[in-house]
Amino acid sequence: MIDPLSYMISKLNRITDHILDYPRWLKRSLVILSDAILCILSILLAFSLRMGEWILWNEGIAKLIFGAFVIWLPIFMVMNVYQTIFRYAGSGTIKTLLKASTILLLVFMTVFMLIGFDHVPRTMGVLFPVIFFLALSLSRIVARYILYDLVGSNAFEGHKRRVLIYGAGSAGRQLALSIRHEPSMELLAYVDDDQSLEAETLDGTKIFHASNIAKCIEKYEPTDVLIALPSASRFRRAEIVQSLQRYDLHVQTLPQAREIVTGKVSIGDLREVQIEDLLGRDPVPPVAGLIDKTIAGKTVLVSGAGGSIGSELCWQIAKAAPARLILAEMTEHALYTIEADLRAQMAKGLFGEGFEIVTSLINLSNKGAVDNMIAHFKPDTIYHAAAYKHVPLVEENSIAGLSNNIYSALYTAMAAKEHGVSHYILVSTDKAVRPTNVMGASKRVCEQILQAISDKQPDKQGGKQADVDTIFAIVRFGNVLGSSGSVVPLFQRQINAGGPVTLTHKDITRYFMTIKEAALLVVQAGAMAKGGEVFVLDMGQSVRIYDMAVSMIKLSGLSVKDAANPDGDIEISEVGLRPAEKLYEELLIGNSPEPTEHQRIMRASETFIAWDELTQKLEAMKVALDNYDQTAAIDILRQLVPEYAPEASGAAHDNSSLNAKPIAI
Repeated sequence: MIDPLSYMISKLNRITDHILDYPRWLKRSLVILSDAILCILSILLAFSLRMGEWILWNEGIAKLIFGAFVIWLPIFMVMNVYQTIFRYAGSGTIKTLLKASTILLLVFMTVFMLIGFDHVPRTMGVLFPVIFFLALSLSRIVARYILYDLVGSNAFEGHKRRVLIYGAGSAGRQLALSIRHEPSMELLAYVDDDQSLEAETLDGTKIFHASNIAKCIEKYEPTDVLIALPSASRFRRAEIVQSLQRYDLHVQTLPQAREIVTGKVSIGDLREVQIEDLLGRDPVPPVAGLIDKTIAGKTVLVSGAGGSIGSELCWQIAKAAPARLILAEMTEHALYTIEADLRAQMAKGLFGEGFEIVTSLINLSNKGAVDNMIAHFKPDTIYHAAAYKHVPLVEENSIAGLSNNIYSALYTAMAAKEHGVSHYILVSTDKAVRPTNVMGASKRVCEQILQAISDKQPDKQGGKQADVDTIFAIVRFGNVLGSSGSVVPLFQRQINAGGPVTLTHKDITRYFMTIKEAALLVVQAGAMAKGGEVFVLDMGQSVRIYDMAVSMIKLSGLSVKDAANPDGDIEISEVGLRPAEKLYEELLIGNSPEPTEHQRIMRASETFIAWDELTQKLEAMKVALDNYDQTAAIDILRQLVPEYAPEASGAAHDNSSLNAKPIAI
């Protein structure tokens, strides 16, 4: 048996589809015609109400109709009433009608109350415009409901997303309004932390307290949860996200309020839950004065400016009002991209009065080129972020890795000392601590170069003593979310492709930090340097990568396919540790870090090789690298970094994951 409502809606669908295909001028003409009919009906109703009986025609009504048509249409045309698209009519449409109707009211009052006409009651100067406005508003609301809410939403033939909104505040309400314009989504209910809102309704939609979310999910069987809490702390957002992981729901979230540029939210602002939403660690605000100290009004050079950390450093430096920013980069496309991005934002006024941007396409392992660059630009501050960082690639290409990483740091540091650079900050990595791979060991050599050069000024070979003693500092941190080679976007791509998610080892753990956090802390640590320190960023607790993979799968509304759930959606496959990869990472070589004025930055003093001995070994390594003698180069690397133990990769501390921070499943 055919459902009468469904039959009626299908008929309406065909009619509205036909009307919506009309040319714009014809649709506008139909709206004007319908308003003309409403105008006549409003006059008849107003006149009858005034006289206390139904009157369908007389001389007064004729005068009113003539006057209304002469006055109403020109006013509404000038006020752009008929530029509105009916099926998207909302509060803005009603405001436009109200403005136009107010002008109509004033004109009618002047004509029919102050001047007056025979057989027309003076009160019609007020009564008709008010009734006409109400009739027009109702027509827009009804038309919008029929065209969009009733017909449009039922016209969607695909799989509808059944949605809960977590957050019944301003952002949640705006998101709900946006959902009304999306026929592929159906709003079922709200969930909110405010106990006083329990069992209340918002625009006809019920609100559940967060403690009753299980009941809500059981009742409505949603497919998606949209977290609309842009002002909530990262810790609170992490709690909510983790509480939702037990359900097979696709979870999306609005970014934090400061990331929503317009102040208004919509479906387009939603993003997938990111790993930082699970870490539950709120970023610490910068310490006043530390950001500007080495940047404001100065010439700043960023090496590796087109890389993940380098480009973010450029953004943060640009916001701190340097006089000039020098972008040093070996890869042409990366240099082009960061320069174009910075200039585009500068043109929009993002960086205040702006500053000079200079590009330098340079191989930093070329001593002469480096010396000329620094002598020419005379930077006040250098942030050295240039390095090959991909562990397996550097392991397979150790000659290139050692040459680039070590000698770019050596030559830039020597040139900085030679030419009186005020501050030089090396971006290092936790992989430099008891390294099991060439990349980590090379970065530990870089650290020692800065420690040694800070401890003893190198031989100038007759060169002029610099007027300013360069302050050298090392900043060491772990994995950066969103950086090139990061596991998070890899997992997301694999999930989107239907799996499997590939994992090197089930027990592998890593420290994580957002790229913006890392860049800001690098800048602040450099400002606190006195010379030769190793600053270590507080990365919180380490995270087990397997737990991360499971969380990302579940928060995508999918299930893990394993022995316990053979019908699951996405399989997690262990592919084995990559060459020289560790199960876990450390941040300190010693065990006595000191606090600094920043609560997330620690200062460590670590042993190093004296400058004279270090440079001798580096000269010998350079000969080996130039001769492509990998065996000799690695032998010298072992001498420089005695704790370098490639044979220990993946072997030591197999139980380290027991101390890792769990991500609730």
